[in-house]
Amino acid sequence: MSRLRNPYPVVDLFAGPGGLGEGFASLTDGRGKRRFDSVVAIERDEFSHQTLFLRHFMRGFPDGEAPDDYYDFLKGELTADQLFKKHPAAFAHAKKSALRISLGDDSHAAVKRTIRDRLAGEERWALVGGPPCQAYSLVGRSRMMNRPEFEQDERHTLYLEYLKIIIDHRPPIFVMENVKGLLSATIEGKSAITRIVRDLSNPKSAISQGSNGLSYKLYSLSEQEMPDEEVDPKLFVVRAEDYGIPQARHRMFIVGIRSDLNIKPGRLKSLRPPTVRQTIGSLPAVRSSLSKGTDSPETWRKEIARIASMDIRSQLNGATYARAVAQGVSLSALAKLNAPEHTYSTRYRGASGSSHQVLKSLHDPRLKVLTSHEARGHMASDLRRYLFAATFAAESGISPKLADFPKSLLPAHQNVELGRTGKMFSDRFRVQLPEQVATTITSHISKDGHYFIHYDPAQCRSLTVREAARLQTFPDNYFFAGLSNGVQKGPPIGVEEGPPFRII
Repeated sequence: MSRLRNPYPVVDLFAGPGGLGEGFASLTDGRGKRRFDSVVAIERDEFSHQTLFLRHFMRGFPDGEAPDDYYDFLKGELTADQLFKKHPAAFAHAKKSALRISLGDDSHAAVKRTIRDRLAGEERWALVGGPPCQAYSLVGRSRMMNRPEFEQDERHTLYLEYLKIIIDHRPPIFVMENVKGLLSATIEGKSAITRIVRDLSNPKSAISQGSNGLSYKLYSLSEQEMPDEEVDPKLFVVRAEDYGIPQARHRMFIVGIRSDLNIKPGRLKSLRPPTVRQTIGSLPAVRSSLSKGTDSPETWRKEIARIASMDIRSQLNGATYARAVAQGVSLSALAKLNAPEHTYSTRYRGASGSSHQVLKSLHDPRLKVLTSHEARGHMASDLRRYLFAATFAAESGISPKLADFPKSLLPAHQNVELGRTGKMFSDRFRVQLPEQVATTITSHISKDGHYFIHYDPAQCRSLTVREAARLQTFPDNYFFAGLSNGVQKGPPIGVEEGPPFRII
């Protein structure tokens, strides 16, 4: 019988709430033993770190053997402090591996020592992660390109910290993730991705203009072969929906193998993705709240019902779906809508009923409550826009553009007319179509609710955090700190030697 080896250590930089690390942690061998162990995960954002910390606490237990106390914590019956005190070994594990650090010159020496100590001489390990990507993203650049400090934004060059750690520790393999916007981004007028690919291949030369013989061969996860000479950066793009993920998320994944090693990674295996409906349709229906004025189910319904008096059909100018859409927002149709009473739900229905292997992996049979399934508040005018957009999508199978909206529903924004002519943000209100995969779920979804409208007209809202988490394939027992989750709304609770771990 072959000897069971220990999990391969993983060092996770710019870890965020732990999504990439969760992927590595979920991989097991034929005996159910984890193949990877996140020995260091570094994140500087307060709430992301708190989320990461709790997940590392969970990994202090064998898979499927988290204590009942964790589920009591999710139900609000235990505080995080009480949970940690009841399980000091798992708490110590998380405290050692989930670190809140801002990577940079000031922290470099300490980070170097920490990684060296956690690796403890292990030669087979992986470095993963990617630098913050807002400055590379297309939307980020559209917001920042006219600012003089844009070229000097630290997010352009934080990947140099990634390079320094490669030089310090010579990982046999690294996986660097970043946004597709890198393909067209520039730094000081030159292609950002060309520079990054060159630097990752020869990290020492990138830092000091010298060389210590350390070099890497770069590989794609989606293409069979990579050219030996000039690398086409587009080959590094991975389309998540091609591999079973229910969102059209296109990211760059660069796999580096140290040149002295005679190994080559395989490609990802294609898998049909589940639809939006299959992914989130089993979650309880909830309504949005009114962000201004007094909110109640009755007031909410009255505000929505005002759309029936706006003579929607005449404003659609004979469009193909004008009659059906107008009927869908009429008083008679609104009276039949099974609108939810509540703005959040903690009722966990268990498995989605789908046999899709990705969705089955998200279910936890021990989970008794649903967390983070609370709708945002919206202005009354936006509720009517969401109702129209979801009704239009249900009738037409497509999300409406601004040109499809009746003028009485258009927001009073200066660039609306540009949007109606297709020159700027024509899809300001975007419905997530139930029989397709979702569009890319962003980390700032709270700021872009218009882009993530639920397909059910009766709910008139943007997606909840739990729905977004499912579309990103976070397990249902994944707890996100810094949110009101419909269960825990108590006072702040602390983590030793760190910022408060709190629910707000």
